[in-house]
Order: sequence, then structure tokens, then C-alpha cells
Amino acid sequence: MYLQGLANFLDDTLGGVALLGFSFIVGGLLWRAVVLGPESGNAHLSLILHRNAWGVLIGAVVLAAATLLGLIVQGWLVASALGEFPLSAYSGTVQFKAGMLRFLLASALAVGARRLLRIPHRQFAWIVAILLALPLIICGAWLVHAVGRFENRGWLMTVTVIHQCSAGVWAGGLFQLLLLRSLGRRDAAARAFWPTALSRFARMGIPAVLVLITTGMLLASSYVGSWGGLVGTAYGSLIAVKTALLGGALGFALLNHRAARRSLRSEIEHKVPCYLETEFLLLAAVLFIASSLSSQPPAADIPELTASLSEVAGMFAPGLPRLVSPSHAEFLAGEAGRLAVVDYVPSWASAAWSDYNHNVCGLLLTAMAFIALLSYHPRFPWARYWPLGFAGLGLFLFFRNDPQAWPLGPLGFWESTFGDGEIMQHRIATLATFAMAAVEIRSRSGKGSVNLSYVFPALMAFGAIILFLHGHAGFEPKSEYLIRATHNSVGFLAVIMACGRWLELRLRQAGQITESRRAGLAGCLAMLGVGMILLFYREPMY
Repeated sequence: MYLQGLANFLDDTLGGVALLGFSFIVGGLLWRAVVLGPESGNAHLSLILHRNAWGVLIGAVVLAAATLLGLIVQGWLVASALGEFPLSAYSGTVQFKAGMLRFLLASALAVGARRLLRIPHRQFAWIVAILLALPLIICGAWLVHAVGRFENRGWLMTVTVIHQCSAGVWAGGLFQLLLLRSLGRRDAAARAFWPTALSRFARMGIPAVLVLITTGMLLASSYVGSWGGLVGTAYGSLIAVKTALLGGALGFALLNHRAARRSLRSEIEHKVPCYLETEFLLLAAVLFIASSLSSQPPAADIPELTASLSEVAGMFAPGLPRLVSPSHAEFLAGEAGRLAVVDYVPSWASAAWSDYNHNVCGLLLTAMAFIALLSYHPRFPWARYWPLGFAGLGLFLFFRNDPQAWPLGPLGFWESTFGDGEIMQHRIATLATFAMAAVEIRSRSGKGSVNLSYVFPALMAFGAIILFLHGHAGFEPKSEYLIRATHNSVGFLAVIMACGRWLELRLRQAGQITESRRAGLAGCLAMLGVGMILLFYREPMY
């Protein structure tokens, strides 16, 4: 079976989950020292210390599970490629040794964090947790992309680990703030400590951001190499998306910091928690992008394959010359289904099929976006049913995504789903589209519960992550880059859609109606952007 795509997708996904767990550990332990340190002897804060230990425990369990599953997936891929599993050779690799050591350390830290839940005031238990976390951080240096480099290997490994730790401090600290806010709903001491914690978080958050930016620039200069590499490679496009999302997270962080410094009680109680959740969502997307970057060839290594700016623009410009004439495209739009079931499909036939799929999806999304914008006007109450378009989109994708697979092609449903990673991702995306239609219709019609409303932005964020991890080939010709650039652009806008809807719901629940409408409109405009990209999409052929 064609397991390469599936294994890479699972490996990248588990890598993003592992980075989340790592962030919960690093941020949680530093949170204990910086934010809770001055209050660690206060008996009234025992529940806060307990919640902090709970966050570290979650991180340790997530990191241990993701690391072990990642080793299993990689071993599965080796066994599939060779027809047998060379256990001694696989267990002797640096990646296996470092991964197994990290799994054991994370497991030991989980046991220690579980003990912390019973005795959160014991300083010795926290020292043991820190002593376990230090080698856990260090051994991660042998799991990063730099370990496979020939030049500046040690320096790049060190910078990458520092980069990961600074991101972990930021994301993990946000996670601790959210845990504290959740505890404050039922604990008076946590509610009283909330403004203080928000203010003290700046002591660890601001230095972490500065280190993150500095190390990120150093890594980008080594792996991207030039402006051409940033514009004309999949690695560079992911760096650009990552930078844009970090900029959005920094914007929310600035709003929160200003509110904390001015002690604006109303904003701290109502707006800041909503902004914190959105900031965390953006950082989570960044961590999954970082995981995807580890499986991409660095831009500096493939200068001869980078696409030019005119070629990038041609991806969205329908009037530029192409290798397929309009008459051929019109013919193939009707004939591609018949051609796709044979063993050999010409590249121009595949391009026409793909163009048709993308353009129809763009047309549907553009129409949905305009109707969604109308739904915010009281004169168009019928427009709130715009999510029905997702059902039509899902039905279209189900039949048109993969012409070589059931129901149009010779490959069976289960054979194609579990035998090809790209098709599996398409099926997951299609299922998520149907789910979004179902939950959002109930939410906007007032029939669903409040918690059900948050399924839509969660699924939208999940779809964005799939796009960031989605690939078509192991190498990167220009055509492959242009396809990946489209995925990254759409994924970025999908994150904006998810954040806009999440923020709309949370601000409305907090009574901030004007800000809620603005967030919702931003999400609709992002959907319009996705529709326009797909509407004018043209499959590159080189």
C-alpha cells in the first residue's frame, strides 16, 4: 500500500501534538517559579498550585504518548518499505534513542506530576520535576531537523531547542492562564489572583517572545537563505504563514498586556479571557506548522527549484498563458471522469479535473461568504442558514476529490482511504465539512447548545492544520510548490475564520456585542478570501 503520505501525515500530526505537550511542561514549570513563586507558601492558593500541577501532568502525558506513537509510526513505515522490520538497526538510530529517552523522561515526569497533585506545596517535588524536565529538553536537540545537517549542526540544534523552549513558555503560560480562569469560576481565591497572574505573566511572556523572534530570525537565515527562498518554496511559504500567525498572536498579547497594566477591570474580566483563548489558538496552529516544517526540505537546499514571483502570481491569474488551451480544458471538464479510471491519466487531464474542483469550491465559498455577510443585517434573517452551503460543498468533494477512488474510480472505498495518505486526508476534510454544516446550522438557528457552537471553529482549525500538513509529493518541483502555496494560503485564512467565529461566540457570551460582530465579520471576510483564491485557481504544469 502507499503508506508514505499517510505516515508523513501522522508523523507531522504527532509532532505538533508533542510540541503542545512540551509547551505545557515548560510553561507550567516556569509558571510555578515566576507567577506562583511569591505565593507558593500561601495556604489559600492550594487549589491554584494543584491546577498548575494538573497542567504539567497533561503536558507530560501528551508528550509521552505522542513520542511513543511517533516511534511506532516511523517503525511501521520502515517495515512497510523494506518488507520486514530490522529492529536492531532501527533501535540503533539516533532518532529512536533520543525519542525513547524523551518518552521515558516524560513518563517519569507524569508520575512526578501526579504526586504533585497530592502535595502541591512540597518544594522538593517541584525540584524533582524540574530536574526531569532539563534532560527532557536537552534530548530533544537530537529530534530536530538540525541533527541531519552537515554544517553548523551543533549550533543549529542549540538554537532550535531554545526556539522551542521560548515558544513553549509562551504557549504553556497561556495554557496556565486559561486553567486559572477556569478554576476561578468556582474558587474565590483563583478569581482574586487572576489580575495578579495576568500582570506577572508578562515577566515570563515578554522575554520569551523576544527570544522566540531572535532565534526564529537566526533559523530562518540558515534554512531559508534568501528572499527568493521565502517566496518560492513550500518551506518559505510555511515560514511566512507562521510569521503572520505569530503577528496576530502578538497583537492579542499586546491588548491583554495593556489591559493588565492599566488595571482595566472590565476588560480583564470580559475581553481578556476571550483574547487569551484566541491567542492560544493561533499559537497552537503555529506549533503544528513548526512540526510540518521539520519534514520539509529547507529552502536554502533547493535554490534551483524555487518559483519566481511571476509564477506565483500565475497560480491565481486566469489570463496568463498555460500549457492547456481553453478548448482542451472545456473538453476535459467533461471527460476527466472517464479518463481518470484508466491506469494512465495525462497531466493535462489531471490539471483540468483539479481546476474544475477548485473553481467550483471557490464559487460555493464565495456565495456562502456574501450570504454570511448579509446575515448580520436584520433585514435578511434567512441568510443565517448560509452554513447549508457546507453540506453541498461536502457532497461535491465526496464525489470529485479523488477520481481514481470510489465512487468514480476502480479503487475501493476502504482500500483508497487507508492505502493512500492523501486520499485519507481528503476523506477527513470531507467528513469535517459535513459536520460543520450540521453543527453551525443548529447553532445559528438557535436550536443547539452553547457548547455545540464551538464545534464549528474547532473543526475549522482542524481543517487548517490538515492543509498545513497536507502534501502531494516527497520532492518539490515548481508545480508542487505552487500547490502547497495554495494550501498554506487557504490554511492561513481558515485559521482566521476559526479565530473569528470563536471570538465572536466568546465575546457575545461576555456581553461585548459590538466586538463580537466585528470578529464575526472578520471570519466571513476570511471565507471570502478563501473563495476568491479557489475561484481563480489554476493547476500549475511544468
